[in-house]
Amino acid sequence: MSESQKTAVSTSKAPAAIGPYSQAVRIGNLLYTSGQVALDPASGQMVTGGITEQTVQVLENLKAILEAAGSNLGRVVKTLVFLKNIGDFAAMNAVYGQYLAPEGAVAPARSTVEVARLPKDALVEIEVIAEL
Repeated sequence: MSESQKTAVSTSKAPAAIGPYSQAVRIGNLLYTSGQVALDPASGQMVTGGITEQTVQVLENLKAILEAAGSNLGRVVKTLVFLKNIGDFAAMNAVYGQYLAPEGAVAPARSTVEVARLPKDALVEIEVIAEL
């Protein structure tokens, strides 16, 4: 494969794309994921619970996509977090830190914004850029 060739990445261990987009796209040594919400990949339904449970599922979905591409959460260089309510920041951040910034790791760069609404009325959506 040429380093400049764009390639789709997908896995059944994360929610299937339901539209004209890929779960992730690889180009060169970088992987760009689509935003993930808290859909259970087996049932296609949103997980029950609040921001903590949703953030866990979102990060598990991202972890599965990264692994399908031959990467992992430790290779994430940038994240973009969308919150339905910025008041959920602390709870989201606690889970996020466990997955993306464990002690001794270099945390990825991040932007976090509050949005009016997310797909499936999710509380959180996260996308990442990672090295392969």
